[in-house]
Amino acid sequence: MRSQRMKNVLLFTSTAAAVMMLAACSGQSAPSGNTSPSTTQSSTPPSATPSPSTPSGTPASPPASSPQAEPGLCKSAQLQASVQPDQGGGAAGSVYMKLVLTNSGSANCLLKGYPGLSFTNTPDGNPIGMPARRDDSVPAVGLVLAPGHSGKATLRYVQPGNIPECTMSPAKGFRVYPPEDTASLFISQEMVACSNSNVELLTIGTFQAA
Repeated sequence: MRSQRMKNVLLFTSTAAAVMMLAACSGQSAPSGNTSPSTTQSSTPPSATPSPSTPSGTPASPPASSPQAEPGLCKSAQLQASVQPDQGGGAAGSVYMKLVLTNSGSANCLLKGYPGLSFTNTPDGNPIGMPARRDDSVPAVGLVLAPGHSGKATLRYVQPGNIPECTMSPAKGFRVYPPEDTASLFISQEMVACSNSNVELLTIGTFQAA
């Protein structure tokens, strides 16, 4: 009887051990099948806006425009002369007029300064009496006369009847020299002059814009 029990115990023990081993074997987790590790690719996208290229050095300045040459002086060959009444009237035995020089040429010219002016009987005649004295109460300015444009100078004429020592002499007009010109223009206008070279009848100002 005892040996039979011993056999049963051994058999039970062997069986229990086998069951435990099977349980232990079945508890191992099998690796999963076709599982590949995830791969993360790190790539930096190119910049959307390319940085502008900086030019080397300083950009070249545009070429400087050369200044326009100043026109030449107005000469008698390209001028017309006339006398107009001065709307300011006269005073104390004097008559005021405007000596007008007009550019009759095809190019601009510069008119600046005082004209020479005297009474005469012919375009090339000698002066009668004293030439006009300059009135420098107004400063001279440079006038660029385009074709057809004019400059004016104030001309004062003292009536000779108011000067007892005047030896009266008829004059057919004025002989006019543009500023810095040796050629003259003639304005036909009958006047009464004084033949005395020391009697002042005429005063002329500088040219101003018409």
